[in-house]
Amino acid sequence: MQTKNKINVILNFVLSGILLVLSVGCAYESVKPWHRGVLAADSAQLVPDTLENESDEHIYFSKEAAKAGQGVGGGGCGCN
Repeated sequence: MQTKNKINVILNFVLSGILLVLSVGCAYESVKPWHRGVLAADSAQLVPDTLENESDEHIYFSKEAAKAGQGVGGGGCGCN
């Protein structure tokens, strides 16, 4: 019975080590100074036009029956 427990502990340790190595193997990649200008461009942003995004969010908020992920619920009548 103790041999089985020792094997399970060793197996868990080895699998945890393999998982750790695989998960952090490609985690670090430095940004080169000549790439920073490209990454700072408006086209590389998650939301390139914040005013348009806010307008779309307002429309979705007033038209949808529930606002998913925003923490606010409401009806589709726009009287939120």
